Amino acid sequence: MGYVAVKGGQEAIANAAELVEYYRLRAATPPIEIEQIRTQMRLLVDKIMGEGSLYAPDHAALALKQNEGDVFEAAFTMRAYRATLKREYYSEVLVTRDMLIRRRISAAFRDIPGGQILGPTRDYTHRLFQPELTTESMPSIEEFLQRIDAHIDPAKLTAIPKFGKVIDVLRAEGLLLVRDEGDRRVVDVTREAIKFPAPRSAALQMMARAETGGLMCLGYSTMRGFAAGGHGTVGELRVGDVAVQVKDPRGRVRYLGRITVTECEMVNSSKGSGKKGSLPLLSVGYGLCFGQNETKAICMGMLDNSLREPNEANPANSQEFTLYHTEGVESYGFTNHLKLPHYVTFQSGLDNLREAMQRTLASYAGLTVESPAK
Repeated sequence: MGYVAVKGGQEAIANAAELVEYYRLRAATPPIEIEQIRTQMRLLVDKIMGEGSLYAPDHAALALKQNEGDVFEAAFTMRAYRATLKREYYSEVLVTRDMLIRRRISAAFRDIPGGQILGPTRDYTHRLFQPELTTESMPSIEEFLQRIDAHIDPAKLTAIPKFGKVIDVLRAEGLLLVRDEGDRRVVDVTREAIKFPAPRSAALQMMARAETGGLMCLGYSTMRGFAAGGHGTVGELRVGDVAVQVKDPRGRVRYLGRITVTECEMVNSSKGSGKKGSLPLLSVGYGLCFGQNETKAICMGMLDNSLREPNEANPANSQEFTLYHTEGVESYGFTNHLKLPHYVTFQSGLDNLREAMQRTLASYAGLTVESPAK
């Protein structure tokens, strides 16, 4: 392809940046504080951290502010910043069984060990406007928080328990399919170019970084019959905090802190091993992503199942189609590169088209066309 540089160079770029800032600030409204975005737009911040592939709430809030809420640009900014950071350690495997639970549900069973914990969600609320938010003030916020505190009896507070996994119930009955995963390498997709067929670790990493809407599109297609695997069921969905640990140079495991994640295990029907006489069993698809992003984790679980049954006829069963086309930052960048100057290639195409038209017209010049019969 041929691209032409924008006239003006660095001066033009500086002027463009200044003009963008003007449009952000021209109404002269009070500036939004980073803490406000981080705390009151937490779900959006979680989404940016996931797609930006960097767990840094303050940075995600800053990216949203400077990009005026553009999710794609904010994720792009996060990825660009992440690329400048030095890789010091690889963390130990997250132990989600030890998660400090905020929310835990199962659609597969009514009663689960430890019980259903609905937690913070809008699943059970009306999708109606709340006009009172237009006049929200600090006194009204403090009044609300005091009302919530009044419901809490300190004498009844207990230690936060750990919960077993719901799929342990299915595993104990021998109902789960044990797959031969083949390539079990743990691939770091930020350091190693993806190759197909990709190991499951690479597929899960790419989906954890993928654009939520893209994953939902393909996940929805599996439920509508455009993929092997069909309609899955949420075996368990968890939202909570997990410990991050690393090994220091002397091999000692060090605790760094906790991060919020969403984990989902999707249960699907399976055809078994495919061998004669094999029993139809249940397969489990897995999803885990930063923050509280339940839609993404559920879609990851659905697509994890479908990707392990390759079928190039269905997009959701194709690794290359699914993983490439849900990569939000790359697809956003490539789509928006169309706004760059393409004068050379387009004019070359026009020249070829004009020449082709002239040759075609010239070939018709010697022909006579009979008048239609009256």
